[in-house]
Amino acid sequence: MVRVIAGAARGARLRAPKGLSTRPTADRVKEALFNILGDVAGASVLDLFAGTGALGIEALSRGSSFAVFVERDGRTAQVIRGNLVHTKLEDRAAVVRAEVPVDPARLVRWSPFTLVFMDPPYDTGCIMPTLSWLCGSGLLADGALIALERSRMEEIASPPKNMRAVREKVYGPTVLNIFAYSE
Repeated sequence: MVRVIAGAARGARLRAPKGLSTRPTADRVKEALFNILGDVAGASVLDLFAGTGALGIEALSRGSSFAVFVERDGRTAQVIRGNLVHTKLEDRAAVVRAEVPVDPARLVRWSPFTLVFMDPPYDTGCIMPTLSWLCGSGLLADGALIALERSRMEEIASPPKNMRAVREKVYGPTVLNIFAYSE
């Protein structure tokens, strides 16, 4: 069961698509991530590889101003829309059905983003290309934070030159990396 931990939608249960194609972030990892991030009120959020939308919805529940969810699977994108309606947060969100990396022109109207969640499928090799795409996309505000959830088995090289590592925390098979972007 995936649920919203804090804020306006606290306790709301989120639906997940049937099957194994989506791996929702565990509540303890999500709670740890938001403890690391601190206050997200007013943030403009980009949730890449959105899955259930749990990370972006958590941010909205905690006061983020707007969130854009990018998800390639149509059925999963519908689940995100349903979760937004269920939590009454749909008026501060947009769902974009697209493969990451997505053409920045499809996202520019909501930018610049101050907080990005990246929870790609584990062990697919898409982390570094996605971080590089983000740096060159023109979608990030100076000082934006990028929160990456990855498999402990998937090592990452040093971040692109416009990003610096801020924090790394290991939770069993999951690693959280926080990067800061600078222009």
